[in-house]
Amino acid sequence: MLFIAQTALELGFMYALVSMALYLSYRVLDIADLSTDGTFVLGMAVSVSLAAAGHPILAIPAAMAAGACAGFVTAFLQTKLGVPSILAGIVTNTGLYTINLMAMGWSSNVNLLKQETIFTKFRALNEFGGWYEFVLAALITVAAGAVLIWFLKTRLGLSIRATGDNRDMVKASSVNPVLTVTVGLCVSNALTGLAGAVVGQMQKSADINSGTGIVVIGLACLIIGETVVGKGSGLRGVLAVILGSVIYRFLYAMILKTSIVPIECLKLVTAVIVGLAIAAPALKAYFSLQKRKIAASRKKGGK
Repeated sequence: MLFIAQTALELGFMYALVSMALYLSYRVLDIADLSTDGTFVLGMAVSVSLAAAGHPILAIPAAMAAGACAGFVTAFLQTKLGVPSILAGIVTNTGLYTINLMAMGWSSNVNLLKQETIFTKFRALNEFGGWYEFVLAALITVAAGAVLIWFLKTRLGLSIRATGDNRDMVKASSVNPVLTVTVGLCVSNALTGLAGAVVGQMQKSADINSGTGIVVIGLACLIIGETVVGKGSGLRGVLAVILGSVIYRFLYAMILKTSIVPIECLKLVTAVIVGLAIAAPALKAYFSLQKRKIAASRKKGGK
């Protein structure tokens, strides 16, 4: 049970960065960015390739910069070429497949054998025992969350939030929505690149298909967290994505450990969990309405 909890915490904090990125693009900017899958693999490819070359620490900011470039392309397609947000994400995601292969030396898989990673360097401190991966992942995620909360309180951050609420009002207030959308998507994709970089160095590998379904899982974690914590300020949003990601990974780890369903059915189980997570707000509202109806009918019958 302890191993399940440790695994869920490690993966939950690492993949919470993806949900954090989607919180910025989907909740704050109100843009459905479907380039997340490709950007995640891009961050992983850049990180693992640089770690293999002997630069594991430099690989982290490099992966974030690569992710920001992917976000800039998506924003450019939307703001300058008039491509709808969903199609812009799909176009960027399609193009990133080749870019990711290029970053991995035209190989579909890159492995780190005896090369150092940020995790092996952190383990060398001998301070946290077998929990070193969780501690490092938590430090990175909490630091990224704190920076995001601070950023959303700045003048530019407030402009980005206003753009998501009402783009026409922002434009009428002499704020350039092209700038706010571009910066927002660059920051969002930089977080996704950071997630890929951390996961890649933890797994010591990068695969061209590692990002498949990441955007759906990230949204599920976001919605699970918002169902538990609720919506509101930037602090609540960051707490929601971390908690939602941990809960999702804990459920997934429990299914794997207990073998409730065959291993061949895990994709189906994932689809069910994601579907229920996304439908949770509607289900909660429906049952709340039914409860009020029952209470009203009983009160009427009593009279």
